[in-house]
Amino acid sequence: MPHTYPKAEKLKSKKLIDTLFIEGKSVKSFPLRMVYIETPLSTDAYMVQAGVSVSKRNFKLAVSRNRIKRLMRESYRLHKDLIDTKGTTFAMLILYTGQEEVPQAVLHKAMVKLIKRFNDATAPTTS
Repeated sequence: MPHTYPKAEKLKSKKLIDTLFIEGKSVKSFPLRMVYIETPLSTDAYMVQAGVSVSKRNFKLAVSRNRIKRLMRESYRLHKDLIDTKGTTFAMLILYTGQEEVPQAVLHKAMVKLIKRFNDATAPTTS
């Protein structure tokens, strides 16, 4: 899978984002939290649509929020090939829950751990 993050792969639908917060499940890996839902997507080209968000409550300056979002998108772009969708489509939103900025290396480790937890949470249980 190429390391790209095209527009069709970005979560933009307001309805889908609202549904994520109402019905979505979540996994955490400090300082990140992923809210996800299994849903049919408008595009057939991608199995996952993802978005990133940083709280205005924790970071007053837009410059800080934008930097963190840029680092999160970059980390997602590099590690999204680890996501195992098992043939189903997902919408996911990755939230930054930390109170202060962390280095890029820490964010990369947290993203890998978050994706592994997502894979474990969506894995079919064998009874």
